[in-house]
Amino acid sequence: MIKYRLKCKKCEAQFESWFASSKEFEKIKRMKLLSCHKCKSLNVEKSLMSPNVLSSKQTKEGFRNDKKNSMLRKKITEYQNFIKKNFNYVGDNFSYEARSIHYNKKKNKKGIYGNATQDEIKELREEGIETAVIPWIKDKNN
Repeated sequence: MIKYRLKCKKCEAQFESWFASSKEFEKIKRMKLLSCHKCKSLNVEKSLMSPNVLSSKQTKEGFRNDKKNSMLRKKITEYQNFIKKNFNYVGDNFSYEARSIHYNKKKNKKGIYGNATQDEIKELREEGIETAVIPWIKDKNN
């Protein structure tokens, strides 16, 4: 991945965007899929961008962030273990199983967890089916 600072030649707005590669940037520009977010002009060019170099202060802050990330990761793992122990995993059938339970076609004493798309979650909520999105860290063995 590569990040470019972009500049609109029409309104002179500057913004940044990520691309898979420099070739991908050129391809998207040739296909006229790259436009200014302010004026919608297709006349967008790369501008000079300095590399990100960490100072010693940023390195120390990064170290503190690593501690925070480690603590957060530990807490999420604790939640995951609780969920695995107390809920039934239904995989990609989450939407179907949630509806089955909600509409009493299938009584289940234990809660469920699994995978659903954002659209499926939205539909479930519109139907009045309570759902929660929880961050999930994959096991190292997976």
